[in-house]
Amino acid sequence: MQAFKSLNSIIALLELDNIDTDMIIPKQFLKTIKRTGLGKNLFHEMRYDSNEKINPDFLLNQEPFNKAKILLAGKNFGCGSSREHAPWSIADFGINVIIAESYADIFYNNCFKNSILPIKLTASEIAKIKQILKTNPLTKFSINLKEQKITTQNLEIIFQIDSFKKECLEKGLDDIDLTTQHLASITKFEEQRKNSKPWM
Repeated sequence: MQAFKSLNSIIALLELDNIDTDMIIPKQFLKTIKRTGLGKNLFHEMRYDSNEKINPDFLLNQEPFNKAKILLAGKNFGCGSSREHAPWSIADFGINVIIAESYADIFYNNCFKNSILPIKLTASEIAKIKQILKTNPLTKFSINLKEQKITTQNLEIIFQIDSFKKECLEKGLDDIDLTTQHLASITKFEEQRKNSKPWM
């Protein structure tokens, strides 16, 4: 998994609450077990019309927001079914940070396993960001994971994050990486069990 340290990017603002995983990546695109190639179907029903043509009015179809690495959304982001394809499609599109007031628990935890930093802010903190975007939608924001800061112009916001999840993101460790860190102990245990219980 790719490590996350910091980034500097404009923000794509999606002012919707309760964006569920089916909105993020519809069920017809869940046949693959690969983490790549799903970005083109992110927010499919909003990005394309019924004839599969690009909707030019949707922000993520517009330059330069289609290259934004930060997504700002409403409350309860990632609710619905617990499909891992949701964070896969977000990461494949190129979004590395999501800012929202709240998240569905399973989606929130899945983000950390896919090099995505999901930041929780208060309504008042989000309002300050939106006010800046209202003045200049192309304002760039800096995200620093080590310092847990969002900064731009005269704004600085400190965000909270679980220390273990933070360490995993900083070091690029997913569940498999965490397991292989103990490979020597696992191998030793397997050898001892084989010798003591050869019938197993």
